[in-house]
Amino acid sequence: PLPGYSKSRPPTAPPPSEADLSRSTAVAPGTMGRTTLFRRRGAEPRSDNRFFPLVPGTQFRYRSETEDGVETEVVTVTHRTREIAGVETIVVTDVVRLDGKVIERTSDYYAQDEEGAVWYFGEDALSIDPDTGERSTEGSWLAGEDGAEPGIIMKSDPQVGDSYNEENAPDIAEDRARVLAVDATAAVPRGRYNGCLQTENTTPLEPTVLEHKLYAPGLGLVLEIDVAGGGARNELVSVTRPGYDGDDDERRDRGHGPGGRPRPDND
Repeated sequence: PLPGYSKSRPPTAPPPSEADLSRSTAVAPGTMGRTTLFRRRGAEPRSDNRFFPLVPGTQFRYRSETEDGVETEVVTVTHRTREIAGVETIVVTDVVRLDGKVIERTSDYYAQDEEGAVWYFGEDALSIDPDTGERSTEGSWLAGEDGAEPGIIMKSDPQVGDSYNEENAPDIAEDRARVLAVDATAAVPRGRYNGCLQTENTTPLEPTVLEHKLYAPGLGLVLEIDVAGGGARNELVSVTRPGYDGDDDERRDRGHGPGGRPRPDND
């Protein structure tokens, strides 16, 4: 894996909280835009959220078996930042390969507010057809452009039953999440994790899509299950953190915070 603030008006009430904003896709009339909210709440290009930590230099590797072959995915938390809609965000890259051939390259942009929620400010996506080499940027979006607004990728204190919009780019990206459990267990090649957050993920743009995602405390996303598509699993295989050679062990996952402030991206 978001877009804009043009729908907002000058504030006539106190700034909305994270919970207020997560209840609807658009900013309600009479409340301030989310860019103004972020500036006042001191959003930063980092995350020490226990279910979605972003430690610069960390690399996650995933693997899934699909009808088309074996997909491998490498997610890297970079030391770079990018300003989007007046908010400095951290850059996270994602490279997907099918049987060793690159089929997708994405840069995602996140920021954490002072309450601990992690917000999704968009993505620059490039997909590559493995047979023809044709390239497409479909699915790309940025908050502040074409009516897009930031979404919540992880709440500060998620509870069962919580629903929120991860993406708010009309007709481009409209992923939604609902919390199913905060005590789930996930078994993946890297290990077994208890106390996981489990979400149900849907989008009105593709009504038949249904996924479950599991996030381990102190680590982040460890498992994605394509529930509607036959149960295919995208599983965490390894994690490499800065300062360690090879894969970390589980002891280093628990309570691991951000490894310093990333440098600005001048690209």
